[in-house]
Amino acid sequence: MNHDMTEMRKSYEKYTLSEEDAGLDPILFFQKWFSQAKEEKAEEPNAMVLSTVSQEGQPSSRVVLLKEIAQGEFVFYTNYDSRKGKEMAHNPKVALTFFWHHQERQIRIEGTVKKVSKETSLLYFDKRPRVSQLGALASHQSRVVPDRLYLETILAKLEKDLDGRPVPMPEAWGGYSVNPSLIEFWQGRRGRLHDRLEFLKTNEGWKRQRLSP
Repeated sequence: MNHDMTEMRKSYEKYTLSEEDAGLDPILFFQKWFSQAKEEKAEEPNAMVLSTVSQEGQPSSRVVLLKEIAQGEFVFYTNYDSRKGKEMAHNPKVALTFFWHHQERQIRIEGTVKKVSKETSLLYFDKRPRVSQLGALASHQSRVVPDRLYLETILAKLEKDLDGRPVPMPEAWGGYSVNPSLIEFWQGRRGRLHDRLEFLKTNEGWKRQRLSP
């Protein structure tokens, strides 16, 4: 079926974005927008696209979940041996993207990533639902498997073997924190004349500037 995508468009008219709105601290402003997205029942407002780059220069992107903002850094958890884990080990420069369509807003973040401490990872792992803990233990993320039954068989065996006992955190699982060097706030506007405010981190602090849409 041939879908005519040229006719798919939406007029963005809900909000505006001014320098006065944003202030001078992009972390505080991110938290303000995030709180508003939660209040307006945005679907998984902490879902963000993480982009990494391979040794061959090939970018790849996937959705992960923001779990914390700690000391101005954006924290998420995943498998260290996954494709993204290997790419981040080679090149710590990453990008994050949030898109909240109900609010007609996008946030782009560029920065460098590092692993959080094992203690921090363990504190979060212990809070996860048991089924998620078992799933992390069962999966060697990004590796080829023969079929779905293979994974379900491993999970069933773990459920049996660990019945009544805590699930140990996998050695190759844990958190990362992204230290931002650039944060851009995008507010959709009528006629595609969108508002874009960019914050660049300098030695003196954050520099704010408006970009043309």
